[in-house]
This record gives sequence, structure tokens and C-alpha cells, in this order.
Amino acid sequence: MSGTVIPGSFPGAPAEPAAANPMLSDAGPASWARRAPLPDYTVHGTPKIRPLRAAPGFSLDPRGPDPRGMTVLGGDGVAAGVVAEVWVDTAEPQVRYYEVELLAGGRRVLLPYGFAKVRARERQVRVKAIHAAHFADVPAIASPDVVTLREEDQVMGYYAGGYLWADPSRAEPLL
Repeated sequence: MSGTVIPGSFPGAPAEPAAANPMLSDAGPASWARRAPLPDYTVHGTPKIRPLRAAPGFSLDPRGPDPRGMTVLGGDGVAAGVVAEVWVDTAEPQVRYYEVELLAGGRRVLLPYGFAKVRARERQVRVKAIHAAHFADVPAIASPDVVTLREEDQVMGYYAGGYLWADPSRAEPLL
């Protein structure tokens, strides 16, 4: 665990992130594995997780909502960006990520499917884990069409850390 401090002087004292953005601290729910910077591969030797633009023969079920073009709202109800693309697992056909084009700066980041709720009628994708401003710090991926195992862990850790640290009220115990 890097970038943490132990504020208590007793055994079992909790570690607290020292980073300005604790979701990038690699502590607690924001931790990630030091995996090789390689993608997960299919049995055919091709990267498993790909955007639809780079996955010939794959498409979304026409009976379900297509999230592309939908507004992405953070847990604070503020718009962070727009879904630009959908990433699929080509080995186990399912949606894995939404690629979000941020309103501020146009940078694109991945949003894990499990952290998003599509509201088709409202044309919105809601994310409770982080606030709109936090999208700017989502860990980047090196390639526009391939995500590595390490990058997946970092992105997942960032959103998971948001459940604890994105809103100060979440860091306290519930009584």
C-alpha cells in the first residue's frame, strides 16, 4: 500500500490515504494489483475487451437501450460527460465498460458497467460512486482500442475508492 499514513498509535489502527485524491492512493477499496501491462486475451490470441468500433461482428442487442449519446451524471447529479462508445468482452459477449467523453476537455475515460445505471427514458447514465469532478482523474488507458489487466484494476479501484472517499459523508461509520 503506497501513499498511506497510520494516524493511530495502536495495533490495528486504520491506514488513511495521504494523497490529495484518495481514490488514486492505492489504499483500501482503491487498491489494485501490480499486474503486467498486457491485455487479457481470448483463446484466439486477440485482446478480449474491445470497443465496438474495434470488435467486428459484435453489436448491442437492439431490444435494449443503446447508451451511446446518453449524459453521464456523477453521484452529485452533475453532468460529467457523454457515453461515446461501449466496450464489450468478446469472449463472453457482454458489456464491460462505457467510454465517456468528458465535458471538460474532451478526454475519454472508461466507466465500468457495474458502476453505472442506465436510465433509458431520461437518456442518462448515473454513477453513484464518484462525483462529476472526479471523472477528470479516472486513470487513463494507453491505447484507444485495448485495455490492459493493470489498467482495468486501476480503473476499477478508482471507482471502488469513490464509494468511500468521493463524498466526505461516506467516510464515517453508520450508526
